[in-house]
Amino acid sequence: MVELAQSYHELEKCTKDILSIIKPTEDDWNKRLHAIQEIVNSVHLVGYLGDAAVKPFGSFVSNLYAKSGDLDVSVELPNKYGFPTSKETKQDVLNELMMALQIEGVARDVNFIPTARVPVLQYVSNHFGISCDISIDNYPGQIKSKVLYWINTIDERFGDMVLLVKEWAKAQNINDPKNGTLNSYSLCLLVLFHFQTCKPAILPPMKEIYDVSITEGSGRFNENSLDQICVENIAKFRRQNIGQRNQSSLSHLLATFFEKFCHIGTYSSDHLISTYTGEMKRNLYWMARSYCLFVEDPFQRPENAARTVDMLELRRISRAFTRAKDMISSDRGSDRNELLSLLCTPEVGSKLGARATADRYTNPAMSPQQHRFTELMEYLTADLHRNQYDQRARGSTGSRPVRSGRQAAKPYQSQQLNCPQM
Repeated sequence: MVELAQSYHELEKCTKDILSIIKPTEDDWNKRLHAIQEIVNSVHLVGYLGDAAVKPFGSFVSNLYAKSGDLDVSVELPNKYGFPTSKETKQDVLNELMMALQIEGVARDVNFIPTARVPVLQYVSNHFGISCDISIDNYPGQIKSKVLYWINTIDERFGDMVLLVKEWAKAQNINDPKNGTLNSYSLCLLVLFHFQTCKPAILPPMKEIYDVSITEGSGRFNENSLDQICVENIAKFRRQNIGQRNQSSLSHLLATFFEKFCHIGTYSSDHLISTYTGEMKRNLYWMARSYCLFVEDPFQRPENAARTVDMLELRRISRAFTRAKDMISSDRGSDRNELLSLLCTPEVGSKLGARATADRYTNPAMSPQQHRFTELMEYLTADLHRNQYDQRARGSTGSRPVRSGRQAAKPYQSQQLNCPQM
């Protein structure tokens, strides 16, 4: 384990300073409420959507959002017969809503993605500068958000760690699922797993809080029942762990988080990270080998929350963890500027007085696409050398194709969720 180093004192100060910048204020909260109301008003412009409900979900509802975080919203369509809404209907509704938002002058940088696994309409609010993602009947997202909200009430260090890890991942350019790295949900699950597996455990396995398996076609759920189950199970967990509270500081938890996952690049598809059981276990799912990293979705087993990660980017993710672990545990210690350059984006670091660095991860002169091209060249070169070595070892002078390296493929209270009544 990482020993308590002298740099922990500086690390603790840096984490507190970063949180003071990225944690939302009441004004940030109110801006999101107004952005939700903008969507409500636009929904009412579409005649046949008059009875639809607009409900936020994601990090805003679970209270795990940063100032710069996106706002996820689900438009719930009237459905008196209870049949799942078809993908085609979702696409049509989002297209109508996109036009309504534009007519109202609400949206800029509009991006409609009808062919996504979950069709989504993305835009930035003109009035509040908030990035919004709208989907239709996203009940799985709402359930996940509410359960994570209750998990977040068990220990405040969890929410702080999620914000710090997401900020660090952005600084290292490994929080971009479109380019083969980790999405924010999988980062949240890695933090949850860390809190489940430290000694003594800070959080319980998810199956002990809300044992459910959601399908994509899942319909409306009983929110009051969900709340009651979570509250009762959290109370049970606390009774069972009286006198066993983990006293680790936030800096120690962050340091051990980096150490725990610094070998993430060596995890095979035969194993998965399970927050459902709170353990690393053998992967028995049939589709396991189509992924290079498997972070089980505790709500939608056997879905992989890290399915967007490819082999090429997994190597860079692993190096980012290793670099963070090495810097924090270094015998010489790390100064404030080094830690800020490691842990936060230049935008946040500049507000804390950090000097700009030429670090490859935060150097704005190189785009993510350029990073990816450089990584690809490094990987193919190394792979070619391995192939040549293997051939010499076998006494072969033949050639074989180079592998591509890419594997297939304030808390938001429940009564406030009915936004049309705002």
